[in-house]
Amino acid sequence: MENKKQQKSGMFAVIAALGANLLVAISKFIGFGLSGSAAMLNESIHSVVDCGNQILLLFGDRQAKKNQSALHQFGEARAKYFFSTIVATFLFFGGGVIGVMEAFDKLMHPAHEVENPWLLIVILLVGMLIEGSSLRIAFKEISELNTEKLPLFKFLHESRHSEILVIFAEDLCAIIGLTLALLGTILTAVMHNAMWDALSGLLIGFLLMGAAIFLAREFYSLIVGESVTQSDLTKILSAFDRFEIDRIINVKTVHLGPDEILIAAKIDLITSEEAHGSTIINAIEVDIRQALSDKKCYIYIEIDEFDENYAR
Repeated sequence: MENKKQQKSGMFAVIAALGANLLVAISKFIGFGLSGSAAMLNESIHSVVDCGNQILLLFGDRQAKKNQSALHQFGEARAKYFFSTIVATFLFFGGGVIGVMEAFDKLMHPAHEVENPWLLIVILLVGMLIEGSSLRIAFKEISELNTEKLPLFKFLHESRHSEILVIFAEDLCAIIGLTLALLGTILTAVMHNAMWDALSGLLIGFLLMGAAIFLAREFYSLIVGESVTQSDLTKILSAFDRFEIDRIINVKTVHLGPDEILIAAKIDLITSEEAHGSTIINAIEVDIRQALSDKKCYIYIEIDEFDENYAR
C-alpha cells in the first residue's frame, strides 16, 4: 500500500507541473508575439520544453509499470531513468542551446525593440505565481518521499525517484528564469536599452544547459545501476543478524527502478544449522521485505563456505 502511495506521489508532481506549464506557455507566447522580447522567447521555449518533459515522464511511468516478460524478466522499471535522461539531454540542453543562439543574435543586434514591456511584466508575474504553485507541490511530494527527513539536496542526490528530481529542477529553473526575464524586461523599459532583454535571455539559455548537465550526471548513475541507500542497506543487513549465520560473505544490491531492488547475498552458516538452510533463508527474506515494505524486493540468497582467497 505504501509503495503504491509513493509511486502515485512521485507522479502527481509531474501532472501538476504539466498543467501549470501549459498555462504558462500559452501566456508567454502571447507575450512574445506582442513584444518581440528575446527573454520572453526563451521563456516560451523553456515552457514548451517543460511540457515535453512532463509528457515524456508520464510515458516513461507507463512503460515502467509493464509486467515481467521473457525479455525483461525483472520488468521495465528503469524506463523512468531512460526517459528522464532523454528529458535532460535532449529537451533541457536542446532548449537551452536554441535559447542561447536566439539571445546571442539579439545581443549582437541590441537595436531590436521590446514592445509592451509592462504587459510582459504582468505575464511574467502571473507565470511566477503559477510556477510557484507547481514548485510548492513538488516540495510537498519531496516531503512525502523523504521519509528519513534528509536535507533537501542530500535527498535529491540519494533519491532513486528520477521524476521528482526532474520536476524539482524544472520548477526551480522556471522560477529563476522568470526572475531573470523580469529583471531584463524592467531594465530594458527603464534604461531604454534592449541589450538587457537579450542578456537575460542568454542567461536563461545557460541556465537550462546547466540544469541538463546536472541531471544527466545523476541519471547516468541511475541507468548504470545504483545500490540501495545506506539506510536501506542497514535494514537489509539487520535481517542477517542471526545466531545461525557464522559470517556474511557478501551482499550486493541494485535498484531496478525507484521502488524495485535486487538483493543478492552469500552467507556461511554455522555447522549445526546447515541442515536448516532453506528455513533460515526464508526467514531472512521475510524480515527484509518487512523492513523494506515500501519496495518490491527480488531476493537471492546462497549458502556457501567462507574462503578469504575466493575471487568475487
